[in-house]
Amino acid sequence: MNEEAFNWSVRKFLKNFGVSAQREIEKSVAAALSAGTLKGTETLQARARLEIQGLPMNLVIEQDITLA
Repeated sequence: MNEEAFNWSVRKFLKNFGVSAQREIEKSVAAALSAGTLKGTETLQARARLEIQGLPMNLVIEQDITLA
């Protein structure tokens, strides 16, 4: 295995996931605020799951996202 190529590939995946996830969260929160579903003072419970086909892993990360 080429450690450098592997490390670069993992970092690229994580950066892409992080940027995409943040964009989607921001759009969803903005839409909920516009619709009146959220007031803007809530704390939202977030959960992300990472699965990699062919590997016996299933990582779940849970954390609150505060709006105020």
